[in-house]
Formats: sequence, C-alpha cells, structure tokens
Amino acid sequence: MKTDHVMTLQQAAGGFAPAAAPLAASAILTDEQGIHAGQTTIPSQGDELPAYIAKPADHGGPFPVVLVVQEIFGVHEHIQDLCRRLAKQGYLAIAPELYFRQGDANDYSDIGELFQQLVTKVPDRQVLSDLDHAAHWATRHGGDAGKLAITGFCWGGRITWLYAAHNPQLKAAVAWYGKLVGEKTLNSPKQPVDVATQLSAPVLGLYGGQDDSIPQETVETMRQAIRAANAEAEIVVYPEAGHAFNADYRPSYNAEAAADGWRRMLDWFAQHGVAGVE
Repeated sequence: MKTDHVMTLQQAAGGFAPAAAPLAASAILTDEQGIHAGQTTIPSQGDELPAYIAKPADHGGPFPVVLVVQEIFGVHEHIQDLCRRLAKQGYLAIAPELYFRQGDANDYSDIGELFQQLVTKVPDRQVLSDLDHAAHWATRHGGDAGKLAITGFCWGGRITWLYAAHNPQLKAAVAWYGKLVGEKTLNSPKQPVDVATQLSAPVLGLYGGQDDSIPQETVETMRQAIRAANAEAEIVVYPEAGHAFNADYRPSYNAEAAADGWRRMLDWFAQHGVAGVE
C-alpha cells in the first residue's frame, strides 16, 4: 500500500512546473518504498521520447500498464507522484513527455503563455502516436500487453477520451476534468464529443460541478452523445469540486472528491480486467 506524507513547500518547489505556482501546503509526496521509479526514454516517431516510469519492485510481473497523461504543466512532480501511487497499487505506470518536441513547460511561469505558446502547438496526432509507442515500450519492459489502461488530468483528460477512440487494444480509460467540447483546429481537429461513437474502451469521466472551464452544459452534451452512441462510458460530477480537484499541490484540491475519484478509477480498471497485481 502507498505510504504518503505531506510534503513541505520547500521540498516541493523544485519539482513542480513554475506556472503551477503558488503551491498548496496539501501537496503529497509518495515515497519509492517497494517500487522502482525514474526517468527513461522511448523510441517514438524517430525521436527519443522522455518518460517517467514507476512499477512494483517486489513482483516479477508482468504488470498491467497505465498510461498517465500529463496536465497542462507537463510531467512535473505531481504527475510523477501519481505514477508512484499507481505502482504501489500494482501497476506499471508510465507518463511520456508529450510536449517535448515543441518545448518545455518548465520554461513558462504563466499559464496563459504556456497554453498559447506551447500547448496549442502540440498536434493530437503526434500525442496519440507517442502514447502508442509508450504502450508498446511498456509491454516490452515488464508490462502485460493484454492489460492496458489510460488516465489523464486536465489537458490529459481530453487526450484520454481521444485515446479511447484511437487504440482498440485499450481496456479501460479514466478522464479527470478533461475538456469535452471546443473549437476545432489543425492541431486539434476533434474533441471528445466528436468521438463518442468511436469509443472502443470503457471510459469513466470525473468532473467538478464548480469547474468554470468545463461548464455543466458541456458535460451534459457529452452525456447525451454517449447515450446516443450507446457507448460504455460514465460521467461522475462532484457538485462541490472545481477544476483540478485531484491536484493536491494546488488551491483547487478537494480531498474528498480526489479520494473518491481515485477509488473509482481503481475500481473501473479492475472492473474492466486491468486490476493491479497483488
């Protein structure tokens, strides 16, 4: 089981993206006891894709694989910590750096600049292909090719929906407060609502009722699209939570919603054949 302690702001500061400041005192640090965790690289589309990986140390595997898709801030300390938490639950968790060709989130101290100058330049097509390569690499480094899941947060929540319509080998997906509708661009030609009829894996969406960036009418639009498509998907809304309610290092953190969402995520994975190894 995972053993967490509350990280001090001094400990936390170095590992978080500058644009994520100010840090909340609730930031959680998961230790590496019983797991292997660290940086690696993955051959992908002619490049070496940087990634963070965590997996159990006291079991020979193979392990069910969870692709962990970054927030807008990249694979910073919080995303790495989520990988360690998943490893403690018996998963091989891998978080590829999906912006790396276009730039580094650590170069930006303002969220608006980060989004406009970096994030909007990252093509969905590139991201989905990098995730494919990460999944393939994971199955050759201790992962179980028949047990693949994905989860993503904020920017990665939207990508999670898209990936569930992209990879037919995927067994389960959990999207945390990912955008559902929006403008179509050259780099983002489809939104989750556009791929509801193409979902090939069961998707659980976790959303905040007070999320100003994802209005409840868009959540309802997605629900209707799921129903019309007869897709295996479910959306849970936490009425008192806002955006990024699982981000324990931010003021938006809602501990009750985050804990319930984490439990639901693990249950969703297990329900669809991607339970962590004991």
